[in-house]
Amino acid sequence: MSADWLKGPIPNYEPSLASTSLLQCLSNSTSPFIILTDPQWPTYATTFNERLQYIPAAISIPNSTEQVTAAVNCASRYGIPVQAKSGGHSYASYSTGGRNGILMIDLENFNSISLNNRTGVAAVGGGVRLGDLAQGIWDQGRRALGHGTCPGVGIGGHFTHGGYGYSSRAFGLALEQITGLDVVLANGSFVKVDNETLVDVYYALRGAADSFGIVTTFYLQTWVAPEVVINFSYSFPQALASVENATAAFMGVQNFSLSSPVVDRNLGLGVTIGGNATSYLVHGTYFGSIETFNKTIAPALLEAIPFAPALNESSVEPTDWITSLTMLGGEGNLTVPLHGFVQQDNFYAKSVTANVSFTEEPIRKFFQYAYSFGRGENAPVSWFSIINLYGGPDSQIGAEGRNESWAAYAGFDDLWVVQNYGNVPLNQIFPQRGIQFLDGLNDAMTKAMNGSYNAYLNYIDPELDRDEAWHLYYGQSLFQRLKSLKREIDPGDVFWNPQSIPVWNDTWIDSSR
Repeated sequence: MSADWLKGPIPNYEPSLASTSLLQCLSNSTSPFIILTDPQWPTYATTFNERLQYIPAAISIPNSTEQVTAAVNCASRYGIPVQAKSGGHSYASYSTGGRNGILMIDLENFNSISLNNRTGVAAVGGGVRLGDLAQGIWDQGRRALGHGTCPGVGIGGHFTHGGYGYSSRAFGLALEQITGLDVVLANGSFVKVDNETLVDVYYALRGAADSFGIVTTFYLQTWVAPEVVINFSYSFPQALASVENATAAFMGVQNFSLSSPVVDRNLGLGVTIGGNATSYLVHGTYFGSIETFNKTIAPALLEAIPFAPALNESSVEPTDWITSLTMLGGEGNLTVPLHGFVQQDNFYAKSVTANVSFTEEPIRKFFQYAYSFGRGENAPVSWFSIINLYGGPDSQIGAEGRNESWAAYAGFDDLWVVQNYGNVPLNQIFPQRGIQFLDGLNDAMTKAMNGSYNAYLNYIDPELDRDEAWHLYYGQSLFQRLKSLKREIDPGDVFWNPQSIPVWNDTWIDSSR
């Protein structure tokens, strides 16, 4: 095994009696697995977030649902927590357990994509990644789904915990396109769930799947892919000149997004403060002709933003759906290897969600903090912030009355979602000052929001304690319902991570974990 894998903050791991019994059980089952001494271990155990590495008791690599069931049954028998790995891009490394000694079930062999061109429903394996999914349904029927832009992200966590991309305002979140799920439950049963069969399980999986089961197949309602997609990006250097300019530029974007008559579901939009506050970009996609974009969308957007005449550079490129996704993915190719794919960063991220428009105060406080402590070389880590438009005119996120009674997701009515992300080169220790800086960047905004904010599950923050995480990700009423369902569906707490839904009370933490 490569010694490089052991670099970084990995606590000492001593196998417990229970984990030894787990290995014996797996050996007697049909489920293939590997352990720490296996040559393949680094490929499967390496986390996307190098900052957070853990050592599972074993890694199961099943080829069938029967083998998933066998692995879950072994773990349940000996009290070993279980987590599934789809793409492994959990910001908190929860697909590796979020602690040592869990059973990780890697779904990389569940990689089939089959599109029914009559219904438009795609049956997709739980280990498929976003790039392969997009390419697969395009090749089979020129179809599309609303989801994120990073090709290597697995659909498992992305689709079951929200799943935003620029196309989400047109198609809804990734979660909203699920029509059914094949899942292995904590009792070892393998079931298909939808809005008519095992509806409570179906409900819980759409928003909190990491606490309730392992999805082996997703059934997803696809859309006809747009014929033309405009990828656009505008740079505003004068917005960087002062806190006042930066604030005014964002407020202009917000006024355009919420008030302009040209804004509808076909527009996806975000603002990125990049390069340690040395770049200010407004960017996104538009489903429609270049003529319409140039005559209506662009003029209205630029008129709303101060400093538009002083653009540093702009990019407006008409293309087709699959080329647009390739460009947004930034990898040069949408597809990734089905086996042995490892992607890493060394980072810490925070998020803020708001279901109402921002007043000037939290935006101004955000830029004051960023310019005071994170500008250029003064920043303790490299960082960027993205503020994405979720809601607004004609957004299909949470449309048709969808809310937390429809699925276990609290963000259907979000208007803006902010991601604050800092990183350092691989094989370096992420400094505590970097964590403090990103916490401060988040706090600068939220302290001026009078408690009217939450957080986004797919940007999960491992620094939050369990109570705070449950409050920010789910809210009290949804959390209480999920806790009740957890007692029914997984009373033995088989599917566990440090922020998963608990079986008992709000502050319960098993001391053995």
